[in-house]
Amino acid sequence: MRKRRNKDMYIDYSKSYLYRRRSRGSKIAGIIIVVILAFVFGIGTYYAVRIKTGGEYRLNRKHDMADNNEENSAEIIPSPVITTAPINDDTGEEEVVDESDTRTPVRVKGLYVTSRAIMDKRDEIIEIADTTEINALVIDVKDDNGRITFQMDSPKAQEIGATTNTISDIDALMRLLKIKNIYPIARIVAFKDPYLAEQRHELAIKNKDGSLYRDNNGECWVNPYEKEVWDYLIEVSTKAAEAGFMEIQFDYIRFSTGKGMSNADFGPLAEEKTKEDIIIEFTQYAYESLKPLGVFVSADVYGTIISSSIDAGLVGQNYVEMSKYLDYICPMIYPSHFADGNYGVEHPDLEPFNIIRKVLRASKNKLNEIPEGEHRAIVRPWLQDFTATWIKNYQEYGPSQIREQISGVYVVGYSEWLLWNASCNYTVDALRKE
Repeated sequence: MRKRRNKDMYIDYSKSYLYRRRSRGSKIAGIIIVVILAFVFGIGTYYAVRIKTGGEYRLNRKHDMADNNEENSAEIIPSPVITTAPINDDTGEEEVVDESDTRTPVRVKGLYVTSRAIMDKRDEIIEIADTTEINALVIDVKDDNGRITFQMDSPKAQEIGATTNTISDIDALMRLLKIKNIYPIARIVAFKDPYLAEQRHELAIKNKDGSLYRDNNGECWVNPYEKEVWDYLIEVSTKAAEAGFMEIQFDYIRFSTGKGMSNADFGPLAEEKTKEDIIIEFTQYAYESLKPLGVFVSADVYGTIISSSIDAGLVGQNYVEMSKYLDYICPMIYPSHFADGNYGVEHPDLEPFNIIRKVLRASKNKLNEIPEGEHRAIVRPWLQDFTATWIKNYQEYGPSQIREQISGVYVVGYSEWLLWNASCNYTVDALRKE
């Protein structure tokens, strides 16, 4: 007896010869039916894919076309939302993705926004994202003063009274950003925390005489060697993730560079571990704590640490080792922040394209120290949208200077960037239209 087969598992072509005996009209009718069925199947598949990917087609298309014709661009910039493995711009290879990792990476073109600005200038900021290539906002959650910008259920923050109501409608804000397809990044200032340091002296950096260390502005810093500080940062970050932020970005993930740091006393652990050791350990601890929550983890670092081991040692930021425990590393490569002659550029602020290009080429070379196949962070640099009047050789920064920086990013092969303006007054004319 012939074994019966499941009809869903095969098509029985053995009966096809019977159709040859049918009329020509029936044959044509059959062809028409097949064409119609194929069309219906195609439409159904399209909408099924849209549903499966969260209906993010608009975000997927919103900002990917504007820079395809970018002068000096080394690549066609992919869509912001990537539903497959992200491509690392340093290697050109797909990242090794954990099958259980449900996070959806975004090709970010973003702006920094203070907590006050997201309240007072919300319509203006949203309009920029609606009409230009901008698709992400980096919003203060734990600011430079150590204050939490919205009411969160954080026992440690409430214990010291760090929470504020500056962002009074965090739930409404998160809903709006989701509706507008704007990727929300929570800026968490790490070890520059004068508020916590003043409230909990035992967690602060101290001078050798036991007094509180204060930087050039008279502000205290917390001690990166204190594990309780780490746990506080993770608690605040966790609450930010629960509020709806899709990425946690640590700023001031370093030691102070202020006067007197050479005489600071960091405690007995500092005799065993260097500044770089402890910052790397915190980076790994934060990444392993936050990734399971479904958020990406990034960190801002000095641009000079890419090529200067001296600067890396002073602030405790190791570009290569930190990149092993981050999704994104964000070097602050503002042209105005490089000294005359750095990277062979006479006056970096006057040559934004050249300095950005040279620094990011150095970044590529540096990260190539990580063996192929091992995890490395995707590079997403900070660029300047401000005029540095405090330096000797400066120029007014407008649309041309900003596009030169962006071109410098693209020509090296990187595809993501962030703009910084402390007052959140951005040069909209520098941005490509949607």
